[in-house]
Amino acid sequence: MVAAGTAREWFSLADDEGTWLFDITFLASAWHCIWGEGCPGIEPEPDVAAAIGCCTHGAHFADDGDRRRVSEAVERLGPTQWQLRPADRRRSPFLRGEDGWTTRVVDGACIFLNRPGDPSVPAGCALHAAAVAAGERPLDWKPEVCWQLPLRLEHHTDESGDALHTLRDWRRRDWGEGGEEFGWWCTEEPAAFSGPSAVYESLADEIAELVGPQRYRTLADYLDRRRTPNADAATPVMLSHPAVRPGAEASA
Repeated sequence: MVAAGTAREWFSLADDEGTWLFDITFLASAWHCIWGEGCPGIEPEPDVAAAIGCCTHGAHFADDGDRRRVSEAVERLGPTQWQLRPADRRRSPFLRGEDGWTTRVVDGACIFLNRPGDPSVPAGCALHAAAVAAGERPLDWKPEVCWQLPLRLEHHTDESGDALHTLRDWRRRDWGEGGEEFGWWCTEEPAAFSGPSAVYESLADEIAELVGPQRYRTLADYLDRRRTPNADAATPVMLSHPAVRPGAEASA
């Protein structure tokens, strides 16, 4: 049975690299990160006061290139930008485990998370804040997993070799067996859908990086037209995200 209120709207493009599907129900929504604005974190028990957000377990690097890029950014962090800078500069902020390289966890969260309450450093991700201060894109400084969330790009190839690329929001089930224990309310609760702009506008750099600038421009042009108040009356009203529909299933 299909749960009531879980319908979504999609936009598709086809090119030499296959078919691209965009979940415009999410991309046109008002989702935004509410770290520091009531985010309860991702542990089973919510904790707004800790202001840790999704940084609890550190960041897993996608590959060696991802880690090298972040290493270069770390070298640019000044003393007033990184609260938990190791006293011994030879100590790496990265850790190699059974599942690959991650950022170190210090006092219950990523080593690059500047905790609130210290006026000497900006609260939040040290890499993100330093990139903004330098006039650069945070996605060029941060681990891939950090700048991509809550976007999820999936690639599939069918038996005939045709490729399908799908861009949507990250959902609880994407975390696998442990997803039900995760406090992954980020894209499932109304509180996060209160931003001043649509996702495709606020995360323009991230989307373009994932799918390519030309595909992003085509997507953005389409959504601009759909969201214009004076659009053709025959154009259907865009679906609201399942998280903000009355009586909808939040896990859609």
